[in-house]
Amino acid sequence: MSVLAEVSGNVTAIGYGLAAIGPGIGVGIIFGQGVQAIARQPEAYGLIRQNMLLGFVLTEALALIGLVAPFIFSNL
Repeated sequence: MSVLAEVSGNVTAIGYGLAAIGPGIGVGIIFGQGVQAIARQPEAYGLIRQNMLLGFVLTEALALIGLVAPFIFSNL
């Protein structure tokens, strides 16, 4: 007897959930390395913090694009 698995609901939610793993890892790496760099060289705090926040913003922009893309391309 064969049992068929059924996926009900919107499959794009599963896709976004998987796509959110990358930016999540990226943010963790950015802040982890940023804190380590500040601990090693406290006098460069301003430059490290600026670059850390810029990396965070770009990484989160990718996550937001991944959230919006299924809504844009769902009717094509």
